Amino acid sequence: MKPNELAKAIAGILDDKKAQDITAIHTTEQTIISDYFVIASGTSSTHVKALADELEFGMKERHGLPPKGIEGRATGWVLLDYGTVLVHIFQKEQREYYNIERLWEDAERLELNLN
Repeated sequence: MKPNELAKAIAGILDDKKAQDITAIHTTEQTIISDYFVIASGTSSTHVKALADELEFGMKERHGLPPKGIEGRATGWVLLDYGTVLVHIFQKEQREYYNIERLWEDAERLELNLN
């Protein structure tokens, strides 16, 4: 699966589970660690955990792609590593505090066409 297709598949699963403010940032020109960041918010720590669990399950079941790593399950910010795509799932407060979109403001945004 191409990195942009992977980012869109991830965003679709998060959207299905009612993630908020989903965005995908094309980071190829800014960093070697990924081609895309997908960033989303959950309404509570329980929602953030449910989003991460559903993403892990959905990507494995639908696409045969388990994450290479997961960090932060016990916090308000979960990071899932899908190789070319890093997924950041935040509680709203943590997302506003860390504001990683600002760090990548010069990067292109991927059109997701979500519901």
